[in-house]
Amino acid sequence: MMKKKQITATDKKPPSLQKKSSSHEIGAFLKAAGEATVAQKGRLIFSLDATMSRQPTWDKAVTIQASMFDAVGKAGGLSVQLVFFRGINECRASKWVIHAAALRDLMLGIQCLGGQTQISKILDHANRETTKAKVAALVFIGDAIEENIDLLCQKAGELGIKGVRCFFFQDGYDVNVEKGFREMTRLTGGAYFRLGPDSAKELAELLGAIAVYARGGLKALANSDRRGERLLLEQISK
Repeated sequence: MMKKKQITATDKKPPSLQKKSSSHEIGAFLKAAGEATVAQKGRLIFSLDATMSRQPTWDKAVTIQASMFDAVGKAGGLSVQLVFFRGINECRASKWVIHAAALRDLMLGIQCLGGQTQISKILDHANRETTKAKVAALVFIGDAIEENIDLLCQKAGELGIKGVRCFFFQDGYDVNVEKGFREMTRLTGGAYFRLGPDSAKELAELLGAIAVYARGGLKALANSDRRGERLLLEQISK
């Protein structure tokens, strides 16, 4: 049975989850996801901010994010892990699975809760995971940075040294957030993109391209003539 994993640095239990995303429901989703066998080639961490600041655009963002999981599933041959933070010190990670649809269903059940960003925990988690077995890429979707940016950049730089490319998708137009996301992508050799009201198709293509990269590296991107792969390769090469 697959169990959700708390990756916060506290021993306190997280607050009760709301109706749409109760511990029981999340456990059920993760149990289904846990029935999959972990793929042997390529690992991708998909992480997101589920704090209250994203609530106004959450429904639309969830649709876009779900399309991303569909794109990853079509790529095949890839192990995916979902990580999200919200509320008071709640940051959770699924186990690695190859059926991305199970993680998509889990994400659809998540409800936003008020709290501060926990990007640092996600970067630390990715660092630990790639120490166990190589993680090719980290995707993060969020709209805010409420932590020390220099510390975040240090942690991102450590991931870059280990060959983990980070891809940041910004929900919103905060200039300082964009600067922070862009710097972390630069330090890891990744890429930055902005979520827009009509960007579901394009972003699904991009995540599909990230999945291709996670599975086969830059050579796989270069050998593809699809639009998403070409766009991603252009961003990485900048």
